[in-house]
Amino acid sequence: MIVVNLDVMMAKRKMSLNELSEKVGITLANLSILKNGKAKAVRLSTLDAICRALDCTPGDILEYRDDNEQ
Repeated sequence: MIVVNLDVMMAKRKMSLNELSEKVGITLANLSILKNGKAKAVRLSTLDAICRALDCTPGDILEYRDDNEQ
């Protein structure tokens, strides 16, 4: 399973959802869907823009967890 840690990176960078939305150029609704882990897909260009805005790597935002781990 892929876990989205966007909220963690936003907190580390002290950036609000509104501010990130403005910097990245995507709607609050779409950013919220991604942040809450409800997105089915994410464009690489969107991931690139988020990483630039938060000064991080995709691995800081996306994490793989084995479904069988307890």
